[in-house]
Amino acid sequence: MPYNPDRPHRNSLRLKGYDYTQPGAYFVTLCTKNRECLFGEVVGDRVQLNEYGCIVAETWQWLDRHYAYVELDAWVVMPNHLHGILVMTDRAVDRKPLGRLVGAFKTVSAREINQLRDTPSCPVWQRDFYDRINRNDRSLQRIRQYIVNNPQQWHEDVENPSCDREGRSDRIPF
Repeated sequence: MPYNPDRPHRNSLRLKGYDYTQPGAYFVTLCTKNRECLFGEVVGDRVQLNEYGCIVAETWQWLDRHYAYVELDAWVVMPNHLHGILVMTDRAVDRKPLGRLVGAFKTVSAREINQLRDTPSCPVWQRDFYDRINRNDRSLQRIRQYIVNNPQQWHEDVENPSCDREGRSDRIPF
């Protein structure tokens, strides 16, 4: 697409110069459009997924089955977001970069959810996603623990629309 100075341009959240096709563990967070709690609710310290949340969970697992070089580590579907560690192995010569894998996940899950809701082409996900390139085992353990504990922390989660955001940071704490 040619450059158009009248069209607003987004800054990429990806690390400049990094090859996102490299083998490694990537922590990703994807949020629903407008942070809508679309996938279920947290009751006590457990997430109870509704049918849309089940589609998200099934589609996340589909990545592992569909792409031979993708393995899933810890992950959780929350009422309005997904946290997951996606591991890209070196089992393939030709592979999609992380952004295209996430794009495939969003497309497939949104299509199924919209078909169920009878809302064709309605955005389910916000445009971009947060990622963190895992660089060592200690960091990976902290991220895994964060994911596992996420449902218990929902009452304090910045993604929770009923959470008091005063004094809170939108950054993930590691």
